[in-house]
Amino acid sequence: MTQDNPIEKRSYLFALRIVKAYKYLTKQKDEYVLSKQLLRSGTSIGALMREAKFAQSRADFVNKASIALKEANETLYWIELLHDSEYIDDLSFNSLHQEADELTAILASIVKTTKENTTKYDNAQSDFLNS
Repeated sequence: MTQDNPIEKRSYLFALRIVKAYKYLTKQKDEYVLSKQLLRSGTSIGALMREAKFAQSRADFVNKASIALKEANETLYWIELLHDSEYIDDLSFNSLHQEADELTAILASIVKTTKENTTKYDNAQSDFLNS
């Protein structure tokens, strides 16, 4: 795990929590369907950000980060559904939901900022080439 990249570190630690939640749900609650969805979406956030680290272009980075954002949002859905169907208690829900919500906000900011910076760069390059 890279220590100098906060989103990579945070999404990795979140994935570990998701794996532990999956183990709990399958072993203690005998729940396999919703927990598998949570496992897939919750762990893919970090994997996508790891991929984005070596993106081939800004567009590729934005694409990977955008998919990570969608996965974070999907993870929120599964956490809410598991809570509302009484598979996870309020304390677990609040903790997981808060972290997933914060990851979603960070990823949305990364995508937005990168898109804006790409547009500025493209406009500056166009101005330079046309002058």
